[in-house]
Formats: sequence, structure tokens, C-alpha cells
Amino acid sequence: MKQHLATAAIALVGGFAGAAIWSLSGLGHSQTRDYLVSNPGILPEMADAWQAEQSREQLAQVADEVRKPFPGAVLGNPDGTRTLVKFTDYACGYCRISVADVDRLIAENPDVRVVIREFPIFQGSDVPARMALAAAKQGKYKAFHHAMFELGSPTAENVMLAAQQAGLDLDAAREYGASEEVTAELARNQELARSLGFTGTPSWVAGDKVMEGAIGFDRLEAALGS
Repeated sequence: MKQHLATAAIALVGGFAGAAIWSLSGLGHSQTRDYLVSNPGILPEMADAWQAEQSREQLAQVADEVRKPFPGAVLGNPDGTRTLVKFTDYACGYCRISVADVDRLIAENPDVRVVIREFPIFQGSDVPARMALAAAKQGKYKAFHHAMFELGSPTAENVMLAAQQAGLDLDAAREYGASEEVTAELARNQELARSLGFTGTPSWVAGDKVMEGAIGFDRLEAALGS
């Protein structure tokens, strides 16, 4: 009975895949079971460790692709050896908050490059994502990226204003933004996000770590290491 209760606890904390591993791994013997039943606080730690291992395995399958930027969609040092990947959406308030953290990371770490993956998941954010990739094509990604977030909501008016502030060739940008190349890049980012288990923005890849949310400067710097 105790073993079934412990297995159920693992299922609640770590999902039924975790419960299956628990049942089949030999961890269910009486001494281990009794310890965990007496110390339930360790269960979230076990679940976190298991999820972290799953994330590392998922990342290993797509690591090269996820770190390879769309040409021009890079902030910081494009030749830097420490890479942070950010999946972002211009309609996401937490993405807007995290811009300052990324800017500080770049300012304090000259060897960091930040690969931005346009991941439009909110209604209407597909339009600025396409314009951002058009800005990357014209070598003006940073200017558009910052202008778009500073302007706030991704209305059609703000997208055009950000494009003008970035100095884009608007006709060329509109044409390229509607191209199959841009459509393929957005689809690729959706698939990469799915592979990594991302369900929202901002989401991050740093080293072998996969993270979600506005996690702050300190955690981003720590994840990149030295």
C-alpha cells in the first residue's frame, strides 16, 4: 500500500512518466520508500532533477540547430563563444521586461552572443515577427527589436513606426516579410520550441539549461557560466 502511495506522489509531482520510472527502477524497495514517505519534501527535488535531465536530452537532439541564428537575428557579439538563445514574442510583457536583462548581460559580458528566435504565439504578433526577420535581412535587427519593444503593443501602426525608426527599406521589408523563407523560419522556431517543451515566452537556452519565464539577470548570467 505504501509503495502505491509513494508511486502516486511521484505521479502527482513529476508526471506519470516519472511514476513509471519509479516503479521500474528499483527505487520502490521498502527502505527507500519509507524514507521518501517520511520526507515528502524531497519529491519536488526529484521531479525537478528528472525534468532537468529530460530537458538536457531534448536539447541534445536540436542543440546545433537551436543555436544557429537566422542570419542577422543576433544581439551582442556575433562571434561570441557563450551563446544565449531567447524565444520571444513582441506581444509578451515578460519578454519586454527581459530586454533590460539581456542588454545588461551583453554590456557586462563582451563574449556573449544572443540568438533571438522569433516565436509569435499571441494574436497579432506574427506581423512584427515577420518585420523583425526582414530587419535582420537588412542588417538592422537590433534597432527594430528594441524599437518594437519600446513602443509597446504590436499594432500595425507601431510595427510601421518601429520599422521607420530602424531605418528599414519598407517596401523591401514588406515583400521579404511575406516570403516563404520567413514563413519557414517561423515554422522552424515553432518546431524547435515544441521539441524543447516550451509553452510560452520568453524561453531560453543557455549551455545545457532550458528555462522559461522572465527569470532575471542573475539566473541568465549563472546559466551561461564563465
